[in-house]
Order: sequence, then C-alpha cells, then structure tokens
Amino acid sequence: MKVYVIDNGGQWTHREWRVLRYLKVDTKIVPNTAPFDDIADADGIVLSGGAPSVATDGGRLGRCGEYLDRADFPVLGICAGMQLICEHFGGELGPGGVPEFGGVTIDVRSHDDIFRGLPDRFKVWASHNDEVKTVPDGFETIASSETCPNEAVRCADRPIYGVQFHPEVEDSEYGVEIFRNFLNIIGEKKC
Repeated sequence: MKVYVIDNGGQWTHREWRVLRYLKVDTKIVPNTAPFDDIADADGIVLSGGAPSVATDGGRLGRCGEYLDRADFPVLGICAGMQLICEHFGGELGPGGVPEFGGVTIDVRSHDDIFRGLPDRFKVWASHNDEVKTVPDGFETIASSETCPNEAVRCADRPIYGVQFHPEVEDSEYGVEIFRNFLNIIGEKKC
C-alpha cells in the first residue's frame, strides 16, 4: 500500500509520515506543488496540516485542489488539510470562536470509517485559529468538541475525510487507530 503525505508546511508533517511508516506503509512526503502525475500511483493521500491560514492564504496550499478534483483514491485532511477540503467543496471557513491550542475532548457522532471501534469521547491535540464554519454540501460532521462544532467531517459520495485535530501527535488518544482505520478504508477500496 502506498500513501503519500502532501506537505502543506505543517510543523508535524514528518509525524504523519512516521505514523504511516510505523504502520508498515510505503510512504513519502511530497511537496504540495508536485504535479498530480507524481502522486497518481498512490493508494491514498494525507493532506498535512500547515502554517498558512487557509481562509486568508489558500494560495500557499499549492495543487491540493487539483489533487482533490482528480483523486480516485481516499484522502485524509489534517487541520489545514481539512479546512482546504471543506473550502474547496464549497464550505465556509473563519476564525474560531475559541482557538484551540492543546488538549481537546471530542464527541464522536459516527463510528463508521475513521472512528471505527473508538469510544464516543476522547482527548486529542488541536492547534488552530481558523475552523470550518459551514460544512460543504455532500459532507457531514462526524465529530465535534465544546469549542469547535466541526472537528471531523466526511464526504458522503467519496472516501474523503478531514480532522481538525492532529492524530499524528502522541498527545492525541487513538491517533494511530485513526490512521489504521484510514488504511483499512484504502484496503477496502482496492478490493
């Protein structure tokens, strides 16, 4: 299985890569300016978090919109990656009412897909000022927190997922399991 991590300038991109390596996945970090043909052989991609504010500086996210338009494989967006997914498909972004920096408890609404087998509530690590204010048509919210109503989303028609938090850091409970569930989605699609 081959999963590329698309580098959007996030401080923890290497940790996303490391978790995938730990899970025995063929992976590499790819700049978000790479032509789609350079990632077309992937079985899935992770759109990393990023330093830019997607709402005001989306141009720094390279070709991620093209990847979303052309991908026929599963996609997982993390933090800025989730924001990009939602904005690309017509959602609205904006400053969070309460920016999240540190431990956050999320409430899982759906245990399908990336939260399969996980508890209804658990702690994750968040680091963001902006958030998804309106989820795009064709997407649904699958987790929320007290301060962020859209902590995780999924697309109804395609295997596209986003999490506002950082499952790749050790402070997030069940982070490895979230990545493992994403890999299971990829495996199911390949069958």
